[in-house]
Amino acid sequence: MNMMTALCKGCALLVLLGGLAGCATVDFDQSVARTNTQAAGFTHGQLALGRDAAQRDAMALRASELLSRPLSEPAAVQLALVNSPSFQALLARNWASAADAAQSGRLANPVFSFERLHILDEVEFGRLLSVGLLDLLTFPMRQGVAKSRVAAAEHRLTRDVVRQVTEVRGAWVRAVAANERLGYARQVFAAAEASAELARRMQQAGNFNTIERVRQQGFYADAATQLALARHAMTARQEELIRQLGLSESQIPLLMLPARLPDLPESARQPEDVSSAARAGNLDVRLAQAEFEAAAKAQGLSRVTSLVDVEAGLRHNTVFDNDSGDRATGRGYELDVTLPLFDWGGMKREVMNARTLAAGHELEVALRGSGSRLREGYSAYRTAHDIARHYREEIIPLQQVMAEENVYRYNAMLIGVFELLADARERIRVVQAGIDALEGFWLADAALEAVIMGTEGGGELAGPAPQGEARDAGH
Repeated sequence: MNMMTALCKGCALLVLLGGLAGCATVDFDQSVARTNTQAAGFTHGQLALGRDAAQRDAMALRASELLSRPLSEPAAVQLALVNSPSFQALLARNWASAADAAQSGRLANPVFSFERLHILDEVEFGRLLSVGLLDLLTFPMRQGVAKSRVAAAEHRLTRDVVRQVTEVRGAWVRAVAANERLGYARQVFAAAEASAELARRMQQAGNFNTIERVRQQGFYADAATQLALARHAMTARQEELIRQLGLSESQIPLLMLPARLPDLPESARQPEDVSSAARAGNLDVRLAQAEFEAAAKAQGLSRVTSLVDVEAGLRHNTVFDNDSGDRATGRGYELDVTLPLFDWGGMKREVMNARTLAAGHELEVALRGSGSRLREGYSAYRTAHDIARHYREEIIPLQQVMAEENVYRYNAMLIGVFELLADARERIRVVQAGIDALEGFWLADAALEAVIMGTEGGGELAGPAPQGEARDAGH
């Protein structure tokens, strides 16, 4: 009896201490609020999970308001946050993984067993209340593992939101640029069509030879091909944006995009400002740190739990003698110990050791790679800014000066109409290359924002396509 009393008091004390230590819990609203705070430049405080009809109705109303006017880049991000099922699925999955992480630190419920045994004239009732003694002893360790996993889930949510917002920004930039390029492709086609028609009529009048007419017809055919490709590119980019925004079939006709990309900023970000902002981010590093801590704590726990398991129980039996009417009561305790005869838990410990080792190396990868990704992202950003500024301040103005001079020369009858039309085509192609450069800058800007937050961003730089000469048309 003394041993049973001591066991009961010990179990009760452990349960009390476990309760005072506090269980790992998940308040997903607070997790979303922390994501809105950490990634304020991406979510603008608009990230939310629609759990009930009222919240979903409010989000649908907000989506309708955003679709009522041309969609800027910040508005596109806000629309995706409140309208895209992908964002809602991302939030729900993270909620589930965080709850699973918290659940792993909870104590298993005690088990109550009841049995009735009839032997001749005796009836025996057995009652057993059992708990996992090893679970009680390792409860603080389980709590530490669970809290680290919950923290990792929060960092993973912020990282995934930043990545998806960056994809939305990129889709918006590509859609607007494709639409703008389509407008200029129509102008090239119109100029080439006019040139081909004029050449045909002049040949009929005997003022143009076949070679020159075929050359103008070739320009027209090439312009028609480029227009078809531009139309498809615009459709593809717009559909990509529609998917990123999660628009329904009824919402698609409401989508309006600006006529052109935003202007290039007058000055680029300075390296010291980027480095200062990046020090406050480091999402990948913080996530890797939390996962390493969880793996290290789980490794220490596995050293105990992989070898043996102990169940402690309190038993209360009552025997009734039907003949004499006597009743006898028996009390005691049970200990169920798993005997490590066939499995000594070596493989379980190796699994945890390997996971901890991998998590440690992944943390080192994140630490070593963060600076490299930042330098690469800033290089892509600064190069794209310089190229776009070069087009804006040098190449396009020079082309405009040449266009004006050619108009003067045409008015002075120094060049013909075909040279003037060829110059117009070339000028439009240069403007299209400027659009390519501006598109590359805004894509690099979005990627740099993600890198500053500590997530992977694209460092590849897509510059303007080389422009061929279109001046060798004349008569």
